[in-house]
Amino acid sequence: MRKIFRCASAGAAAVSIFIFGIVLYYDNTLSNMYYITDGQELILGTMIPVTVVSNENVSAVSGTANGGKIRDVSLKLFGRIPIKQTRVQSIDQTSVIPGGRPFGIKMFSKGVMVVGLSDIETDSGSVCPGKDAGIRLGDIIYSINGISVSTNEEVERLISTGGGNPLTLLIRQGNDEYDLTLTPVLAKATGDYKAGIWVRDSSAGIGTITFYHPGEGVFAGLGHAICDVDTGEIIPLLTGETVKVNINSVQKGTLGSPGELRGNFSSERATGNILLNNETGVYGQMYEYKSDLIPIPIALKQQIKTGPAKILSTIEGLEPREYDIVIEKVSTNDSTLTKNMVIRVTDPELLEKTGGIVQGMSGSPILQEGTLVGAVTHVFVNDPAKGYGIFAENMIANIDSMAIDTVKKAG
Repeated sequence: MRKIFRCASAGAAAVSIFIFGIVLYYDNTLSNMYYITDGQELILGTMIPVTVVSNENVSAVSGTANGGKIRDVSLKLFGRIPIKQTRVQSIDQTSVIPGGRPFGIKMFSKGVMVVGLSDIETDSGSVCPGKDAGIRLGDIIYSINGISVSTNEEVERLISTGGGNPLTLLIRQGNDEYDLTLTPVLAKATGDYKAGIWVRDSSAGIGTITFYHPGEGVFAGLGHAICDVDTGEIIPLLTGETVKVNINSVQKGTLGSPGELRGNFSSERATGNILLNNETGVYGQMYEYKSDLIPIPIALKQQIKTGPAKILSTIEGLEPREYDIVIEKVSTNDSTLTKNMVIRVTDPELLEKTGGIVQGMSGSPILQEGTLVGAVTHVFVNDPAKGYGIFAENMIANIDSMAIDTVKKAG
C-alpha cells in the first residue's frame, strides 16, 4: 500500500513539474501584446491549448493610425491554469503591395558618426585628443562650437582652423546627449591641428523593398536598420533617397562566408526619399510604383504557421520571383523586433544560384497562404540556407507612426 502511495505521489509530482515547465515556457514565449482585426478573436496556435479569457478592463486607444480598443486578457493553460496577463488591440485589416525588387540607398546622417580614433604625433609625443576628451566609437557629433556639422569636411575645417583652442562638441553617446570639450593638437607631420578622430557622414548600399502601402503612399524595406559598417551603430538619418538598381551578378554564400547581390545604381534620378531608419527597416515615400499590382493582407504574428512559405526576391533581371522556403520557427515573444522567424530556403534554383540567403536580399517579402507574413532580415553565417525573418506587423507599425507624425506636422 505504501509503495502504491509513493508511486502515486511521485507521479503527481512529475505531472506538476511538467505543467509548471509548460507554464514557464509559455510565459516566456507568448507576447505581452497581440493585435486582432475587427470582429475576430485572439486564437493562439499553441501545441498545448491556451485559452484566452477576457478581463473587464477595456480602454480606447489614442495616437495610433488604426485606432481600436485595447483590452486586458488572461492566458490560461487548458482554460484553467493561469499563465500570464496580456493585452489585445483591435485594428483595421491592412493590405499592401508586396515588393521583392532591389533598390539603391543613398543616406546622409544627422551629424557625423565617429568610426575611428587614432594617435597624433606631436613635438611632445603621441596623443589622441578625441579619446582624452571622452569620445568613443559610435558617438554622433552634432555641432562644434555651436555650429552644426553634417559632413566630414565641416568637422575637419572647424578643428584645423581653431588654432588649437578648446572646442565645445555636442555629441550623442548611447541614449545621452551632452557637451564635452575637445582640445586639438598640432600634428608634427603636417603642421595643422588635428583631433585624432575619424568620422563618416553618409552610407550607400543595396536592399530589397518589402511592401508598398498604397493608402499612405509609402514603402518599407530591408527589415533591419542601416548601420555603420565599422561600429554597428544605427546611422541617424538626416536625408536619404532611393534609386534604381541593376543586379549584375551574385556572389554565392558558403559556410562561414555570406554571399551578396552585386549591382550598380542604374540612374542618379531618385525614385523616392527615405523618412525613417530604425531597427525594423527603412521607410519613405515612393514616387512611382506599378499600379496594376494587387494588394494582399498582412498576417498578424499569431496567424503565422511553421511550414511551407515563399519569398519574393530579384537575383537577376528586373522582376522578382517566388522561391520556396520553410518557416521552421515562429517566436511571438517580445525579446526582439527583427528575429521573429527562422526560415530555410528549400528552392533548388535559389540554392544553386545563391546558396540560400545573401546580402542584398534583406527585405525580401515572406508570403504564406496569400498573406504577407514578414521579410528576410539576416542570414546564418554558418548555414547560408537559413536565416531570420521579421514580422510584417512590426514593420507596418512604423507606417502608422509616420502617418501620425505627418498629420502632426501638417497641423
